[in-house]
This record gives sequence, C-alpha cells and structure tokens, in this order.
Amino acid sequence: MSQFRGFIAVDINVIPKIIEFEKEIENSGANVKLVEPKNIHITLKFLGDTDEQLIDDIGEIIKSSTEEIKPFNIQLTGTGVFPNPNYIRIVWIGMENHEQIEIIAKKIDDKILELGFERERRGFSPHLTIARVRSAKNKDKLLQVVEKYKKTVFTDVKVESIKLMESDLTPKGPIYTTLKEVKI
Repeated sequence: MSQFRGFIAVDINVIPKIIEFEKEIENSGANVKLVEPKNIHITLKFLGDTDEQLIDDIGEIIKSSTEEIKPFNIQLTGTGVFPNPNYIRIVWIGMENHEQIEIIAKKIDDKILELGFERERRGFSPHLTIARVRSAKNKDKLLQVVEKYKKTVFTDVKVESIKLMESDLTPKGPIYTTLKEVKI
C-alpha cells in the first residue's frame, strides 16, 4: 500500500512584494530556510503520511466542505513570527477577510476524522509561511525586517479552489504536486 506526505491547501500566486520581503529576510543574515515562491500556500490541514487509496475520499471531503461557498477574496497583509519574538520558528504573512478560509478548514478538520486523521490540536491560524528559522543568528535584524512589513498590504487573492497536495521532501527542498483540485 503506497503512501504520500499530504496536506490540503490554497495555492497562492506569488507577487513581487512577497519576493521583496523574502529578499530582505535573506539579506538580514538570519539563519533561515525561505519557502520557494512557487511553494507558498495557505495550509488548511496537514495530513502527514496518507494512504494513496484515500485520495478520492479526501477530494469528496474537500468538495462537501466547500459546497455552500462561492469564490471569495482574502487580503494578504501584515507580517509576524511564531511562536514569539524571543523564540522564532516561523516568519509569516497574515491575512484579512479570512472567515471563509476558517470555515472551510474547520469543516475539513471535522469531516476528515472519519478517515482516521486526528483533529488539529492548535486552533487554525490563517497565514502564509515565508521562512523557517534554524537558529537565533541575526535574530534582531530579522525582527527589524518583520517589523518593517508589519502593516504592509501585499495583495488581494481570489480563492477559487482547494487542493490536496503531495509534499516530496528532497535535499533541495520540498516538491509539491497537486493530486486533487476542487473548484469552489
């Protein structure tokens, strides 16, 4: 029985302002692993190791979780860090108008239990992961960059589909492949 490392997400088309933010993070000298622009997305549910035989069932759960929802817009705005400025693991871009995303994520989390996946322990926090921080090197410079973009409006995004993605971890970074796409 074959498995893949899966997650459910909204793809984001990268814009120059996000690339500019990433370049400033890189130029801070912080010890980070930037998310490649083509891989930037909003994770609705991380699945982990997933049986390939569940692909169609997961697609149906995505479909039923979005059936009453029409395409909608979110605004990518603001920046921050997880879990906190003293101990940074993730640099993120936030969003406004994310109520629909939260509704979809909650429905998926509830419905996917029937396939044996666990419920999310932490509440859903809509964001785009931009960088993973490896150490505290140049943390202050990194925080200055995050502060500079704290109130930046990056772009508006029209959400028209939800994807089941495979993440193939390689030494050069993850390679994402769309296994199912559900239009909303």
